[in-house]
Amino acid sequence: MIAHDEVFIQGRWRPAVGTDSIEVVNPADEQVIATVPAGSAADVDAAVDAARSALPGWAATAPARRAALLTALSDELAARQDEMAALITAEVGTTIGFSRRVQAGLPVTVTRLHAELVADFAFEEQVGNSLVLLEPVGVVGAITPWNYPLHQIVCKVVPALAAGCTVVLKPAELTPLSAQMFTECVAAAGFPEGVFNLVTGTGTQAGEALVRHPGVDMISFTGSTAVGKHIGAVAGAAVKPVALELGGKSANVILPGADLARAVRANVADVLRNAGQSCNALTRTLVCADDYEEAVRIAVKEIADCRPGDPADPECRLGPVVSGAQRERVRDHIRQGLAEGARLVAGGPEAPEGLDQGYYIRPTVFADVTADMSLAREEIFGPVLSFMKYEDEEEALRLANDSDYGLAGSVWAADEQQAIAFARAMQCGQVTVNGGAYNPLAPFGGYRQSGVGRELGTHGLREFLQTKSLQLSPR
Repeated sequence: MIAHDEVFIQGRWRPAVGTDSIEVVNPADEQVIATVPAGSAADVDAAVDAARSALPGWAATAPARRAALLTALSDELAARQDEMAALITAEVGTTIGFSRRVQAGLPVTVTRLHAELVADFAFEEQVGNSLVLLEPVGVVGAITPWNYPLHQIVCKVVPALAAGCTVVLKPAELTPLSAQMFTECVAAAGFPEGVFNLVTGTGTQAGEALVRHPGVDMISFTGSTAVGKHIGAVAGAAVKPVALELGGKSANVILPGADLARAVRANVADVLRNAGQSCNALTRTLVCADDYEEAVRIAVKEIADCRPGDPADPECRLGPVVSGAQRERVRDHIRQGLAEGARLVAGGPEAPEGLDQGYYIRPTVFADVTADMSLAREEIFGPVLSFMKYEDEEEALRLANDSDYGLAGSVWAADEQQAIAFARAMQCGQVTVNGGAYNPLAPFGGYRQSGVGRELGTHGLREFLQTKSLQLSPR
């Protein structure tokens, strides 16, 4: 076990003012692997003061220089990619293959692409007799989740720094180790003192202090809708902008004539990704009546080949969920689905056979789920897939849009134009069409209770900029 007792403020590691600590637990074996400081309001004060002091100089730094430092950060992350992947597997429980490709690999790409983007970004434009300027919003408080700890840090910190903002990061208390390694990479890349600061701690203490701090100009948060509503209310009272990436209950719509086997297999892989702990997971599968039972059979067969196991094993496809509390929440959802009358066709609430230690969940499939059931309405955040039946395309669209959320979706069709037309009518922030590839420069974010604002690409960069217009006199 490694004991950390420092936060990163004003370009250096220093002992936390708060004397409490947080234990980091490996979800695969339930062993404590590290402790980190539970930062206090005093630590947040110091971090915000450092960020405010650094803001004028960093905001005035040329975009080309900011881009060069972000490129150096990408290089540092790439150099430690394997080390970071192993660390995230240990603190999240993500399978090592997924950690290498996505948890540690994707942030390298995102950082590099955003360095290239900011180097050519138009921070000003002429509109008639006005010069319109895009300026950094100021000090950003970034609060990140545990499911994609490094990726979500990069999605907030990198565009904020690119925009000329300074940052105070409060990572999820369950997964602070990747944030510490990211901070080491920032320091090694050569960013000026105070531009980036890290305070580990709990949401109720360090997180709340950051949200309420008068020296913070904007909050960027990813997490639950309930906490997002609270942050939005606090920020709104202070007339402070927020970017909120919240929950989801995404639908995968398989239209008649689509490649059924491919669509279902991709859906199963999506729900098992990160043990189902993805806000955009396609947890509702909508299939026409004629193909319905065959789709369920394909899913059951596919999931039978995916047994939970040691996430450090390169052959493992499904690791544990992140904590004991998360495991019990998922099991409660499965029990509730049974009580509401859904048909269990694979898995269940019992512990996987032979895995009495670790926070493991049986990969679970329900059929005959209806729109009024909790399985169709509530975010489960575990490896649980629900099948729903529709009679025609109109009903499929109605069911897909019948949600309090609107983060993501997917549609499969034999004809791409039919799929695109259906995707246009889906009320969510992004739709995958016939298995289209993920694009790290496309905007990510949702409708309704899935949040406010966007991350990634030019749309994500603009979240950290405010607009000024100069009315110029005629010459």
